[in-house]
Amino acid sequence: MASAQLSVRLIPRARADEIAGSRGDAVLIRVTAPPVDGRANEALRALIAKRAGVAKGRVSIVAGTASRDKVVRVEGIEPDALARALGVGDTFASAPGTSALPTTRTKESR
Repeated sequence: MASAQLSVRLIPRARADEIAGSRGDAVLIRVTAPPVDGRANEALRALIAKRAGVAKGRVSIVAGTASRDKVVRVEGIEPDALARALGVGDTFASAPGTSALPTTRTKESR
């Protein structure tokens, strides 16, 4: 099954839920939820799932649950399709054969 992984910089307590482009090598995402009891993380998962057209259960935070800088995995979508869905496809330059998303390496990809 296809999956994509991306680096996210999360800004909680924003005025609106939005994907605001990039900051460094991460996708900048703002959510209105506060960073209390995991509410900002749940809002992040819901926003990515809605934009990617997948179930919220297919979006997981694999690193950084207590940090603004996170690594998010989305199951059931190719990296290029996720980049288009999030509107960040033009933000990140990619060489032939590489993903258009900022990614981090995991043990499986080494």
